[in-house]
Amino acid sequence: MQTKIAPEWQSDPEVQEAEQILRQCVHCGLCNATCPTYQLLGDERDGPRGRIYLIKQMLEGETVTQKTQTHLDRCLTCRACETTCPSGVKYARLLDIGRKLAEQKIARPWLQSWWRQLLKQSVSRPQLLGNLLKVAKLARPLLSKSAQEKITQHQNSSATPKSERPISQHAKKVLLLEGCAQSQLAPNIQAATMRVLDRLQTQCVVAPQAGCCGAVHQHMGDDAGAKQAARRNIDAWWPMLDPDGDRTQTVAAIVMNSSGCGLAVKEYAQLLVHDEAYAEKAKRVSAMTCDLIDWVHAHRAECIAFLGGVITQSVVWHAPCTLQHGLKIRGEMEDLLASLGVEVRPCRDSHLCCGSAGLYSILQPSIAAQLRDQKVQALEEHHPDLILSANMACQQHMQVKSATPILHWIEFFDQVMRELPAGAAESEQDEDMIAEVVREVTTESLKSVKIDAAIIDNIEPKPEKKSRPRTKKKVTAALVPDVLAGTESEAVAESVDYTKQKKSTRKPRVAKPVVEADAAPIAKPKTTRKRQSLEVK
Repeated sequence: MQTKIAPEWQSDPEVQEAEQILRQCVHCGLCNATCPTYQLLGDERDGPRGRIYLIKQMLEGETVTQKTQTHLDRCLTCRACETTCPSGVKYARLLDIGRKLAEQKIARPWLQSWWRQLLKQSVSRPQLLGNLLKVAKLARPLLSKSAQEKITQHQNSSATPKSERPISQHAKKVLLLEGCAQSQLAPNIQAATMRVLDRLQTQCVVAPQAGCCGAVHQHMGDDAGAKQAARRNIDAWWPMLDPDGDRTQTVAAIVMNSSGCGLAVKEYAQLLVHDEAYAEKAKRVSAMTCDLIDWVHAHRAECIAFLGGVITQSVVWHAPCTLQHGLKIRGEMEDLLASLGVEVRPCRDSHLCCGSAGLYSILQPSIAAQLRDQKVQALEEHHPDLILSANMACQQHMQVKSATPILHWIEFFDQVMRELPAGAAESEQDEDMIAEVVREVTTESLKSVKIDAAIIDNIEPKPEKKSRPRTKKKVTAALVPDVLAGTESEAVAESVDYTKQKKSTRKPRVAKPVVEADAAPIAKPKTTRKRQSLEVK
């Protein structure tokens, strides 16, 4: 795509980054085929290709109107288009830059601006969010239908008592983000994460100074607010991440139990790439961040020891967009559930968004409701006993419409583990099975979550079978492949040894039939060969 950036933007490093992204687009339109809003509304401007053109026009100095901002607001940022794009266009990054510039160019109506500011500030501050939820429960009859549904769902989810967190000490430590909205709307997810990891001999540490990951600000075009949140979290975590710091305080990884927050933290390096003071620190934070699924999947041998063959419910896995399209984690959860003997039923159109998308379900309730209904219908198509997800917002958004219970997968694992009788896992542990599963865990997966390979080292390898001594014979240069022909062919031929096979692979000879003297000779079948003539033209 050819671009001609307006003079007012040419010195901006982020606009230069946006120009490089624009030049990668080849206008093919394959992105529209997997875009939920384009499939629903049928408007080219509500698809990735159309929005790319709108951002291009803005960067080239053309007039920006309220309609441009509306079409950018309607994007879910689900990144299904990035998974589809054959050219590798970083659409989400381009959209973040476009939204930021649109906020600078276009003044929103005061009521809309006030509402967005209230949502942004309240959701990112747990205490303020908790107080507003109490007020909203009292004023529930005065709220809109969508808001009433969310308040009802919050009451149902918060009815689960906040269980105790483990206090055990382990050599292996990981950082958890307490978060903002999740700590108020679904506090049991954090406690369940700590309990499950405690069983996996991992201690969870929380930095009290850390807060919102910044995703809410970034998706609403508040680039400064997103960067401020990233810097605050980096400062809070750095004493436990500094390679030159105290080794006793260093953690192995930053483990995220919300895919949306995990994606935001994973992209701190990209967000602060032009910040000289934080660029290198942000790179380390991003490199040490992994999703909870990655961590538990790397410890699936221990999971099998606890949960193998215990789960009897049939489940459907809901992969949030931030997990499958953002973090590119696909198939790991299904693989983990299958290794535990769980019946995992399929989900039609699993790549499409459910419509939650952070605050999207509040700001765009009509589109979000239609996408939610479609997703719930697809999830319940094969009548599962349970729906598992990796994102609290998606979970609560879909539960409004779904009759099937929807749980965060770590809560489900914790629930099953807590129902096990004491010592059951140890008595039923099959060492051979665990050893085989651990060997299947690849070196790359271990590196990605920065865990040590002690569990593999502690497993004794099976004794190798003794083989009979084999006789060797020299081969002559004539048997060496033609590839070795040259100045060194004779030397190579002298050094190559081939071993005899135990049994000959040569087929036994079949005796020819004896023909009597008076018998008629056996007629051989006639074979005709067609001559092929080559005509030279």
